[in-house]
Amino acid sequence: MFRTALVEDPPPDPLSVITVDSGEKTMEPVRFTAIGKIRTPFTSREGTPIQPTGAEGVLGRVEVDEAFREGIRDLEGFSHVILLYHFHLSEGFDLAVKPFLDGTVRGLFATRAPRRPNAVGLSVVRLVSIEGSTLVVEGVDMLDGTPLLDIKPFVPEFDAPQVDVRTGWLEGKADKAREARADKRFFKD
Repeated sequence: MFRTALVEDPPPDPLSVITVDSGEKTMEPVRFTAIGKIRTPFTSREGTPIQPTGAEGVLGRVEVDEAFREGIRDLEGFSHVILLYHFHLSEGFDLAVKPFLDGTVRGLFATRAPRRPNAVGLSVVRLVSIEGSTLVVEGVDMLDGTPLLDIKPFVPEFDAPQVDVRTGWLEGKADKAREARADKRFFKD
């Protein structure tokens, strides 16, 4: 009935055994259960939009497993939702990467690169309609069949800081995400 995002036990993660001076383990493996699948027109990583802004007008379907259907009740009053999902084709990670919108090597956590220690993606999409246990959404930037981990309503007062926002190295580059498409730079060698 429920699908787990990771079907097999993953290989030991060197980061999961970091200890503090007391010798106490500080990180434990975490497992998520997929609550559905995201259906999109994108079947290949290469050529997929790198952010929802690059997928304006692109419709997708968020198929929520029947067991979680009651959880989408009252969502129809929101114009946008946050989708959290598993980068199911992503393998491994590098802590320094050359992001799509820049030619300079950057720290992984200062980028939106898909190869991450925890392969979790986040996209804010427009909620077009709800058909049974399926959300029709616009602005999909993930691959067809992507495992869905969670859905949250987007609330600007909660999710968009109302103070001065700095965008670091992306200053003046973020608008390029509308045209940028994924290439092979984050495929495992």
